[in-house]
Amino acid sequence: MLDTVALSPEIDALMNDIGRKAKAAARPLSFASTEVKNRALNAMADAILANKVEILAENAKDLKDTEGSEMLASFVDRLTLNDKRVAEMAEGIRAIAALADPVGEVIAAWDRPNRLKIERVRTPLGVIGVIFESRPNVTADAGALCLKAGNAVILRCGSDSRRSSQAIHACLVEGLKAAGLPEHAIQLIPVTDRAAVGAMLRGLDGAVDVIVPRGGKSLVARVQSEARVPVFAHLEGLCHIYVDGSADIEMAKQIVVNAKMRRTGICGAAETLLVDGAAIGTHLTPLLEVLTSAGCEVRASPTVLKVAPGLKPATEDDWSTEYLDAIISVAVVDGISGAIAHIQKYSSNHTEAVIAEDPDVVARFFTEVDSAILLHNASTQFADGGEFGMGAEIGIATGKMHARGPVGVEQLTSFKYRVHGAGQTRP
Repeated sequence: MLDTVALSPEIDALMNDIGRKAKAAARPLSFASTEVKNRALNAMADAILANKVEILAENAKDLKDTEGSEMLASFVDRLTLNDKRVAEMAEGIRAIAALADPVGEVIAAWDRPNRLKIERVRTPLGVIGVIFESRPNVTADAGALCLKAGNAVILRCGSDSRRSSQAIHACLVEGLKAAGLPEHAIQLIPVTDRAAVGAMLRGLDGAVDVIVPRGGKSLVARVQSEARVPVFAHLEGLCHIYVDGSADIEMAKQIVVNAKMRRTGICGAAETLLVDGAAIGTHLTPLLEVLTSAGCEVRASPTVLKVAPGLKPATEDDWSTEYLDAIISVAVVDGISGAIAHIQKYSSNHTEAVIAEDPDVVARFFTEVDSAILLHNASTQFADGGEFGMGAEIGIATGKMHARGPVGVEQLTSFKYRVHGAGQTRP
């Protein structure tokens, strides 16, 4: 979690210096060649693997600090690194290197009657500030994604992942140096003082172009409330699964358990299960049984309690709670219309899934539900940039401006217009 230490009168000076260095690094990055950026990325991946022992040792120290705390098991899981996760971190960076370079891509082109030729071309955003908690792998993902898109990045990790993030950041700097890119292109704030977050949210004297928060509700709420620069973020992942009467029950059971229990602490974990009222006799009991057998606590609506009276009753607050734990709320709804109404009332517009074989039900779900990610017959845990073929993501955005859904390399760019003429003047 974000922590507070003794305030220092030097914080503003430190942060403004970081901002100046980032802005200076952003210029050469903006026109760095794809070859050079990829060389840096692959060198970063090599460095992470070469320094695996040190990274895991620093992570062990971070984990030891959580002993005796009230941190949820899901948050401890987010913090934990092991051989597999370090290898996946390196693989993720290589996957980003393998992506097409978005910078300079011509998004659209057209000719005007006066023979002007106009092109819309992707350009880097500039300097991106990323504020995150618990997940040390975000250090690697965010640094690599921003670099690929030609941006400098300022990273602010939580105190719980400080040592792990520092060890990973050292590997990223090693990769930058190996490719001859400015080492300040990826900076990790060296203090845990909350004043550093405030300085980032104020924009560091105009150095920061966008902020991406990746953490708990309190962090994201603070960022969205206080930021004086644009924000790509989601406040909560209140994800729903609707199981229609036309759904294959065996498929539904597998998807529901995976969506809730694969990793309960991620934003794509399902928090509410909605079951078609027409399928109470066929679908509801098998779904409840498979969830409870998997160790999930079910909080049930009154209709569900009539079928399974031993379950815990759901309160009104449950329908708007992101548990990030092995808990799910279950309600019976009046078909697809009832599911859509419930989602519209309680969803955070992150991710929703429909399990159905009826194409008309799927069409209505996709047309009328306005969340960033919609899935048909698939787990909500696929709400992830890596699973979308983006290599990785810097976060999930639920707003409607610029970026929405997984924020990958394309979403970390803006655009400019190039207009080619042949001596035209405007009458």
